[in-house]
Amino acid sequence: MKLKGEKQSSANNEGSKGKMTLILATVTLISAFGSSFQYGYNVSVINSPAPYMQDFYNQTYYNRTGVPMDSSFQTLLWSLTVSMYPLGGFFGSLIVWPLVNNCGRKGTLLISNLLSITAAILMGTSELAKTYEVIIFSRVIMGIFAGLASNVVPMFLGEMSPRNLRGAIGIVPQLFISIGILIAQILGLNIILGNAKGWPVLLALTGIPSLIQLLILPFFPESPRYLLIQKGNEEQARRALQKLRGRDDVDDEIQEMRQEDRSEKEEGQFTVLSLCTFRGLRWQLISIIVMMMGQQLSGVNGVFYYADRIFLSAGVDENSVQYVTVSIGAINVIMTLLAVFIVESLGRRILLLAGFGFCCVSCAVLTLALNLQTTVSWMSYLSIVCVIVYIIGHAIGASPIPFVMITEMFLQSSRPAAFMVGGSVHWLSNFTVGLVFLYMEAGLGPYSFLIFCAICLATIVYIFFIVPETKNKTFMEINRIMAKRNKVEIQEDKEELKDFQAVPGGQAEKKEISSHEL
Repeated sequence: MKLKGEKQSSANNEGSKGKMTLILATVTLISAFGSSFQYGYNVSVINSPAPYMQDFYNQTYYNRTGVPMDSSFQTLLWSLTVSMYPLGGFFGSLIVWPLVNNCGRKGTLLISNLLSITAAILMGTSELAKTYEVIIFSRVIMGIFAGLASNVVPMFLGEMSPRNLRGAIGIVPQLFISIGILIAQILGLNIILGNAKGWPVLLALTGIPSLIQLLILPFFPESPRYLLIQKGNEEQARRALQKLRGRDDVDDEIQEMRQEDRSEKEEGQFTVLSLCTFRGLRWQLISIIVMMMGQQLSGVNGVFYYADRIFLSAGVDENSVQYVTVSIGAINVIMTLLAVFIVESLGRRILLLAGFGFCCVSCAVLTLALNLQTTVSWMSYLSIVCVIVYIIGHAIGASPIPFVMITEMFLQSSRPAAFMVGGSVHWLSNFTVGLVFLYMEAGLGPYSFLIFCAICLATIVYIFFIVPETKNKTFMEINRIMAKRNKVEIQEDKEELKDFQAVPGGQAEKKEISSHEL
């Protein structure tokens, strides 16, 4: 009896008291700063210096040909400069699966740093070399880097975290993405680097976080789950876990990994094709696709694009608009930071529903406000409120939680393929919005926000009925919840029964395991 009580308490201890150790905190910050930060930085870095970069394109073309650049060709070149980044992100997502399985999670992050450093050097020297083609090429390389970073960092951190900190640590990459956006906005101010002299430096700064990560990350452990389940090296996995947890007794977690390993032996490693056709993961896959599409197609890029105009129409001075944009970036950071602290108490579902709910309502009211602002004077202030509420909604739920959910809804063998699918949907949707929004805005004007409102609403309905709460559950428990929805039986139960029949009194032990696991 005593044994059972001891086991029970140690399991509960593991479930509720996995501590944030210095090693875990450092590896979280280093991987988020070296990878996720740059994803955000490069999203917004070319917004401020756009006029100066376009002048450089024009001047370079004129020096080569002796004639000024045609305006439609300039628009095409600039569209390519902007859109090559999400397109690169899509290609980056496609190579996640082979890289993380062959080189490990940490190895993939280190390899991707080389891409970022190369692109930073090329962009920084593009003005000296008098070539705008290099900038467009570098945007593709940075996109591939960001495509890898946006998928590998949440996977790496999610596999390292104790289950009671998994949500909070899982939001840290998104926090650093929003910090990256903010830092690029601040450095892009005209008085700092957003000017004719400073823009090459602004573009090149992205190499610094990569260099820091490349020098420091090798001293930290690889994902213990990867070491045990994919590499079959329990000794290394145990050492990595002991380092991360700051204690020697990690048997509970090793046991849970072994259990996950057993349940997956039947299925083997998933490719994207087998993931898409496997019935046992059908609802997980649909959920990830819906959340990722909802995240990008809910119009966050549209709101950022419109923000400047909304503030101008509310009477903000033209020179001050860039400072207002920075303040929106700051709100984004503060609200994402708040999400880190509340995700473990409120849970994932509430944040997803509230986040998309805020976005949905603010898009609807924004449509009204933009239509009436010429006739009703205070409507322009209402549209500012809508933008702020929208940013808050996206920052607490729609942006950070879907990546946390990919880590949690899939087991080790299917997780890389799931990130590849989720990441590809994320970047393709991002690319599509960037491409279509200008045409939508030209054709529909403010009514284009009604489309975003409808997408948010559809996402809310899906999450409400299908997506389960995953807070403080082991990967196996989440897998059992989804198995019921997929109407499949989990292999692991049969395997365990076989194991326990071989042990005298195994049935009692089996009962005891399920009592603390469920």
